[in-house]
Amino acid sequence: MEGQQQHPRSRVVKVDSEDLWNQYINQGCPVFVHFGASWCVPSLAMNAYFEELAMTYQNVLFLYVDVDEAKGVASKVEVKAMPTFVLISDGTVINKTIGANPEEIKKRIDDFVQSFRSSKVLE
Repeated sequence: MEGQQQHPRSRVVKVDSEDLWNQYINQGCPVFVHFGASWCVPSLAMNAYFEELAMTYQNVLFLYVDVDEAKGVASKVEVKAMPTFVLISDGTVINKTIGANPEEIKKRIDDFVQSFRSSKVLE
């Protein structure tokens, strides 16, 4: 189409309701969530990095929640600041990282994926 750029399909799923949230977090796979807001500059700055992580970790479900669009979800997870990154396994919050710190986020997801793999091997 003329005038429109083609973008690669995003691996990050936008969640805008509690129903959708409940559907995604109980799928039995590891979930990594970016809680942000359209007005939060650090959160916006992390979007591209979060997308990169989603391309790298194919076995993890990546979700984005805009706290203004899904206030109930943000409240349920007790998000108090943006950006907040949450790792979830079997519907349970395993880790929460607040702030735009790519190195720390990478370390947390590496540890999370490693522990998830280890626990599945032991079962």
